[in-house]
Amino acid sequence: MGIDTEETNLSGIRYSLSKRDSRVIWHPFTQHQIAPLPIPIVRGEGAYLFDIQGKRYLDLISSWWVNLYGHAHPEIARAIYQQAQRLEQVIFAGFTHEPAVELAETLLTILPPKFGKIFYSDNGSTAVEVALKMAYQYWRNQGELQRRRFIAFQGGYHGDTFGAMAVGKSSKFFDHFADCFFSVDFSPYPMTWWDDATIVQKEQAALTWLSDYLSCHASEIAALIIEPLVQGATGMRMCRPQFLQELECLAQRYQLLVIYDEVMTGFGRTGEFFACQKAKTFPDIICLAKGLTGGFLPLAVTVCREFIYQAFLREDFQGALAHSHSFTANPLGCAAGLASMRLLQDNYTSQQLKMIETVHQESLWQLVTRGLIEKPRYCGTIAAFALSQSIDYGSLHSQHWQSRFMEQGLLVRPLGNVIYLMPPYCIREEDLRAAYATIETVIKRG
Repeated sequence: MGIDTEETNLSGIRYSLSKRDSRVIWHPFTQHQIAPLPIPIVRGEGAYLFDIQGKRYLDLISSWWVNLYGHAHPEIARAIYQQAQRLEQVIFAGFTHEPAVELAETLLTILPPKFGKIFYSDNGSTAVEVALKMAYQYWRNQGELQRRRFIAFQGGYHGDTFGAMAVGKSSKFFDHFADCFFSVDFSPYPMTWWDDATIVQKEQAALTWLSDYLSCHASEIAALIIEPLVQGATGMRMCRPQFLQELECLAQRYQLLVIYDEVMTGFGRTGEFFACQKAKTFPDIICLAKGLTGGFLPLAVTVCREFIYQAFLREDFQGALAHSHSFTANPLGCAAGLASMRLLQDNYTSQQLKMIETVHQESLWQLVTRGLIEKPRYCGTIAAFALSQSIDYGSLHSQHWQSRFMEQGLLVRPLGNVIYLMPPYCIREEDLRAAYATIETVIKRG
C-alpha cells in the first residue's frame, strides 16, 4: 500500500508541475493545441535524463545537440563553479578577461589554419547573424556596395533570428515572415544516403546551377552559406565531402566569401573536430555554438580569417562591426568552453567518437537488411534514416512516434518521417546497441 501511495503522490507531483508549466510557459517549436503536457525532468547523469518519478531516458539527441559529454559532467560544472567565485560577468567592450582570451587561443589552435579572429555571441542564430553582417559589411568597407545578395542551399536551416531565417527560408519553417527577408538565392542541395545511385548527377546539377548563376551574378554576392556535410533541422540531410571540395573551387574562381554554419557539426559531431576538416575545405567564416560549452551555458563564436578582420580597421567608427550582446564572452560560459575543449581533445573522447560511428554503421545495416528503413546515412556520431510513411513535422503522427520511443525510455525527436540519433560522447556501447534494438522493436510495432 505504501508503494502505491508513493507512486500516486509522484504522479500527482508530475502532473502538478506540468499543469503549472502549461499555465505560464510558451515552449519552442511547439503547437500547444495538440502537444501533450511536458515531462518534468529533475536531473541528468551521463547519457541519461531522469523525470520526477525516477524514470530514466537515454538522451539520443544530446538535448537538441548540445550535450557533447553527457549531463552534469563534473569537470565542466567544477570550472563554472570556480570561475563564479572570481568573475561572473564584465562588459566586453573595452574590457577582457583570461577565460575569453584563453578560449579564443584554444579554438584557433584546434581549428584549421588561416583563421585569425574570434567574435563572441550567445547562440547559433546570433553566430550566423554575425557572420552575415561580417560578410555584408566586408564588401561595403571595400567599396563594393552592389554585393547585397546571399546564396544558401535548399533545405538549409540556420536559426530563428531574421537574418538566419532569410538564409533558411527554404526550410519552410518561416513562411509567415517571408516578406521581411533580404535577398537570398537557393541552390539545389545534393542530399545522399547509402547506395544512392544518383548522387553524382545531383552534385553536378547543383554545381551547374551555381556556375550558371555565378557567371551572371557573382559581383552581386556578399557570401555563400552552407551547413557542411549535414543539414540538421530539415532531416539530417547529408552531402559528400567531394561536393564541398568542388563548391570551394567554384567559390575561389568567383572570389566568393564562404560561411560554414557548424553550429551543429562542430566539436566532433562528424568524427573530426570540425566538418571542414573532414571535408578538407577552408571556409572564410565559421559559426560555432551548441557543444561549445558541453551543453552547460549559452555561448557562440563566429570565427573569421584575418583579411576579413583587417577590412574593418580604420580611423573612424563607421567601419567597425557594430554588433554586441549583453553577455558577450560571459566568463562563466568561457570557463565552461575551456573545460569542454579539454574534454574534446582527450583520448577517451576520440575513442568514443570512433565507437559511436561503428555502432551506427553496423546497426543501420541491420535495419536495412531487415527492410525496416529507407535512406540510411551516417556521418561520425550522427545517424539518420527515413520511415516509409509520410509524417509532417510536429504533427500528431510525429508525436505518436516520439511517445512510443519515450515509453521505451528513449529520447528521440523525429524530424517528420526521419529518425535520427546524435548521442552524447559518454554513451556506453552496450547502451547504444540496446537503443537500436529497441528502435527496431518500436518500428515493427508501428
